[in-house]
Amino acid sequence: MLEELILAGGTTVVGAMATDSWMAARDGVARLFRGRGEDRQAAIEAQLDNNAALVVRAADAERARRSLLPVWLLELESLLDQHPDVAGELRELVSEIQRRLPETQRAWVQNNVAKDGGQVFAVQGGNVIVHQTPPGQEGGSAEAR
Repeated sequence: MLEELILAGGTTVVGAMATDSWMAARDGVARLFRGRGEDRQAAIEAQLDNNAALVVRAADAERARRSLLPVWLLELESLLDQHPDVAGELRELVSEIQRRLPETQRAWVQNNVAKDGGQVFAVQGGNVIVHQTPPGQEGGSAEAR
């Protein structure tokens, strides 16, 4: 359940970059880090500002957002590992920001097609690791995270 929240949080943060919803998202994320042990709020605010500037300057904003997603997944995962009580606040923030986002930033769509005996291994916002064995041998697996 927390993995889904982390993914929703990360995609919402990067999805809001360079949109009219950005300041609300930025302030909300900074608020999550406020008063949580070490003083990370100033560093998080600087990181948010720098990341948003990268998206604004990028020739392909969506590619920039995809590149920044793993950073925010790690930041949010670390925050929730250290402060699990933040989960409710993060859920509320994600809902609030998603309501404010432009329609194109609310969901990511992925279409996968396998034909003629082909295989598709797909995941959004994570990794797919495939270990295949030659036909007739046991032990091949596909793992999605």
